[in-house]
Amino acid sequence: MDKRPVIFGIGNPLVDIIYHVNYKDIENLKLQKGSMQLVSEERQSEIIEYFKLNDPQYMPGGSAPNTILACNGLGVASIISGKIGDDKFGEIYLKQIGEYGGISGLVKGEGVTGTSIILITPDAERTMNTHLGICREYSSKDVNAEILAKSSFLYFTGYMWDTESQKKAILNAIDIAHEKNIKICFDVADPFVVERNREEFLKLIYDNVDIVFTNEPELSILFDSDDIDSSIDKLISMVDCGAVKLGKKGSVVFNNSEKFIVEPKIVQPKDTTGAGDMYAAGFLSSISKKEGYKIAGKKGNSIAEEIIKIDGAQFSKKKIDSLRSNFF
Repeated sequence: MDKRPVIFGIGNPLVDIIYHVNYKDIENLKLQKGSMQLVSEERQSEIIEYFKLNDPQYMPGGSAPNTILACNGLGVASIISGKIGDDKFGEIYLKQIGEYGGISGLVKGEGVTGTSIILITPDAERTMNTHLGICREYSSKDVNAEILAKSSFLYFTGYMWDTESQKKAILNAIDIAHEKNIKICFDVADPFVVERNREEFLKLIYDNVDIVFTNEPELSILFDSDDIDSSIDKLISMVDCGAVKLGKKGSVVFNNSEKFIVEPKIVQPKDTTGAGDMYAAGFLSSISKKEGYKIAGKKGNSIAEEIIKIDGAQFSKKKIDSLRSNFF
């Protein structure tokens, strides 16, 4: 694989701590099912204590890192830029990047690697309780401008708007991308993130973004409307290219006002964690290989459908190698 990255990703490298739970557990912990909440270390400790008789699974995660690692696995040289601690979880992350043949742009700081407790209910939905740890301190000086300038795509998610330091780093990266004619790719990330940053995201998409990823709940909040078709048309009027993920209904892909419906396959989900991240990986990998946007949407669907069959938000090396040979 060419080590000059095609995709430069920026995100929060988090280690996922995964529990399979029942609906009563969510109620007892006073959580909103399906949400992603930023919590303190203390709150995470409370949740872990609640499940002390259960053994969790530990997997490297984080939305943008999931996408970037999968792009590497699918044969597209990509770098993930983010901040980790000099600790056990940080080492887990670096090892995973190495196994995938990825390029690490992770920097170490004095603090703990971020973690996300993911509670999976019987309907395969996940409720996330995330402590960002050292991720919060990612800043403009952590962006490797030289490597970014040689890339073809810049990719990031709305989760980077959770601290001013992270947001400023993204805006700095956007400036470099504009200067070097790098395509800017943005996944709005999560309904609760959109609620906090709705006006900023609309302006960001209109002013800066070349390729946007969103889903139905996020789109509804962005345009304050339950009319999905109208909201998609509004999005198309703002940005050249993108994909709207519709879960069991597949996705809608658009490019230069052309719109395609991408039909899904029927699969039995085990864990929906990472479905959106893998959709973006399939889509970006396809686009980077000069395939058409409709084909990219189909590959996004297919990779997402594979990840929801298993626990966690990333594939094993053996599985990603198989997907690479099947799809590329």
